[in-house]
Amino acid sequence: MNNLSQEQLRNFELAHQAEIETITQVLARITTKSPEVIKPYLDAILKRLVQLQQVQLPLYETASPEELAQAFYLWTASHEYHSPLLSDYAVSRESMYSDEGL
Repeated sequence: MNNLSQEQLRNFELAHQAEIETITQVLARITTKSPEVIKPYLDAILKRLVQLQQVQLPLYETASPEELAQAFYLWTASHEYHSPLLSDYAVSRESMYSDEGL
């Protein structure tokens, strides 16, 4: 988990500390396991959910300038065509308006 995800996880846990404690207590009650046993599982779930949130963020919000440049290069390279260029006549005014004289 990278630093951004760890920071997001800490912020999430701090913002929802009471709810997380309630969930832990409910899970302890319905599974007859101690909160100490349940907490690592709940932490793993929260960690995965934070990672999923990060995956959904747009590239420009999470990537370094180098990663953005690489992504842009790959995107432009995917649009290369190896077809012949149009002739001068094909792009000339005469070819575009050839039916006007008819």
